[in-house]
Amino acid sequence: MTDATVIRADADGVATLTLLVPAFTAELRAELTRHLHNVAADENVRAVVLTGTGRAFCVGQYLAAHVESLRSDAASSLNVVADSYNPMVQAMAAVPVPVVVGINGACAGAGFGLALGGDLRVAAAGAKFTTAFAGVGLGSDSALAWRLVQCVGGSRATELLLFAEPFTAETAATWGLVHRVVDTADVGAEATALATRLAHGPTAAYRAIKTVLATAANDTLTETLATEARLQAALGGTGDHREAVEAFLAKRKPQFTGR
Repeated sequence: MTDATVIRADADGVATLTLLVPAFTAELRAELTRHLHNVAADENVRAVVLTGTGRAFCVGQYLAAHVESLRSDAASSLNVVADSYNPMVQAMAAVPVPVVVGINGACAGAGFGLALGGDLRVAAAGAKFTTAFAGVGLGSDSALAWRLVQCVGGSRATELLLFAEPFTAETAATWGLVHRVVDTADVGAEATALATRLAHGPTAAYRAIKTVLATAANDTLTETLATEARLQAALGGTGDHREAVEAFLAKRKPQFTGR
């Protein structure tokens, strides 16, 4: 392994985070969490790409290290979800701008949960997905069950988690788990193209959309209406809204600045 487990590259308002290892080590979780906090706080970042390298996006926990931890310090090992995975998932959810996940290969377990934490997903044709956890005698973590219920409903989520059978990107697309399926060589370019398009859009509006989507499933109608009213009132005063209205009247394309 290299010293770094995640690299960041910025261009045209897009921060690209690339996982350099295919499974979660303690170092990968810590470094990815740090990068997610950093991009969330960076006002120059208007969209994010998260992708992997090689034949896998992320296949979940690095099991060799997990077994070693169970043998040497079982108590600490059993706290890893609360201490390490949960902060990483929360950091992903806290990124206020659109996140496009480029699933370049196998996607399993906590890696699957991480992928579902993005806003849009581009997957390599033929890439294999699996919930994985039941196969190693575990339930689920990284919000995988919660996100599966949101994406595919309780019935299919139950089947996917209980049997942990693999399925392809093409099947994932028919279920709404991924938004684009492209050739493996094109995953990075497609994810970047989508993120760049979003980075040139009304960033404040995208933040508001993410806020409403994050709460809509559990909020009442009254709570959702109140959230929408509050956000719309704030957005009405943004430069991007004024620019869009002026552009519409002038019959030209708006030039959004993200403010």
